[in-house]
Amino acid sequence: MPPEIVTFGCRLNTYESEVMREHARTAGLENAIVFNTCAVTAEAERQARQAIRRARREHPDATIIVTGCAVQIDPAGFAAMPEVDRVLGNEEKLEARSFLADAAPVLVNDIMSVRETAPHLVEGLEGRARAFVQVQQGCDHRCTFCIIPYGRGNSRSVAIGRIAQQVRTLVETGYNEVVLTGVDITSYGPDLPGSPTLGQMVRRVLAAVPELPRLRLSSLDPVEIDDDLWRLIAEEPRLMPHLHLSIQAGDDMVLKRMKRRHLRADAIACCARARDLRPDVTFGADLIAGFPTETDAMFENSLALVAECDLTWLHVFPYSARKGTPAARMPQVPGDLRRERAARLRAAGSDAVSRFLATRVGGTAQVLVERGRQGHTEQFAMVELDREVPPGSLVTADLTGSDGTRLQARIAA
Repeated sequence: MPPEIVTFGCRLNTYESEVMREHARTAGLENAIVFNTCAVTAEAERQARQAIRRARREHPDATIIVTGCAVQIDPAGFAAMPEVDRVLGNEEKLEARSFLADAAPVLVNDIMSVRETAPHLVEGLEGRARAFVQVQQGCDHRCTFCIIPYGRGNSRSVAIGRIAQQVRTLVETGYNEVVLTGVDITSYGPDLPGSPTLGQMVRRVLAAVPELPRLRLSSLDPVEIDDDLWRLIAEEPRLMPHLHLSIQAGDDMVLKRMKRRHLRADAIACCARARDLRPDVTFGADLIAGFPTETDAMFENSLALVAECDLTWLHVFPYSARKGTPAARMPQVPGDLRRERAARLRAAGSDAVSRFLATRVGGTAQVLVERGRQGHTEQFAMVELDREVPPGSLVTADLTGSDGTRLQARIAA
């Protein structure tokens, strides 16, 4: 059978899985399963190990290759699993030779020694209507809860010309929407000649590929949006009115203990400025519930921020202690309380989605169709269309109703 790629975690992993898929095909790798793991939480790592064991039971003769952030951080632990045949680090998984039959069983470099991010051109993403393009890798910051820099290394950027080439290739292949992704994309550029900013890169890519209909950005730090990007938010209709912000908490003491780069007021100011420039904008946000030392009052500040910033699409995580991070050594919030607070944040998010969708009923939207009758609007609202359309199509639709989680729509004549 052709190689199967099992992807956990972020959009960057999704992109890198397509690079690996092509390498595995070129190497003639058959009857293989490649697991691309995530390390953002202990639960993500547990799920990956569970999936690896299940795959071995169900496919006893398959070659099982394991890679990704969890492997980069604990290569010995994964290499010791009897189900695993080969272990690849985050640098090695993007190299074609790692998938050859005679490759070593363990290939994991010191990720902190990597100084460049090699651009990898992919022609499309299997089974997806939107495409992800890696523009940046790694992170120079050391938030106290985060293990990811130890899995991804320091920040490094892809040259603008190679990004534009990738986007152009994807548009020529038929993609109508591209998402620029990385570990910390607002840190884009200082390692490149001329030190371009994220906004300058986005502006030049849009100019180089005028036929691209829709562009999205992955998670942004609220205090690191540069002037060029603010101008694009205000003036560029092809940049979708949907900003996902890495907020994490709404209490200043928690943010300081997280070693974040912003305070509560910064998040509020960012959202207010974006809404002034682009009134139809919606916000997503990453939020952590139950960070060490978080009191009830501190949590209530985070909960209140959902309404104050009018956050809609929430990614909520109960805090997960990661060995080797400073936060793991701080006084911990009990697990049941973390889960309870996460549930309250998710409920606030569900209410925000329901309210937002209700405001859209009676209007129109341009929908990117993803499968069958489902797609997303410019603001990333999910839509159920009245009839099936080929995946990847862009259609104009009249929004006729909402069930609180998605819109119903009729494709305009």
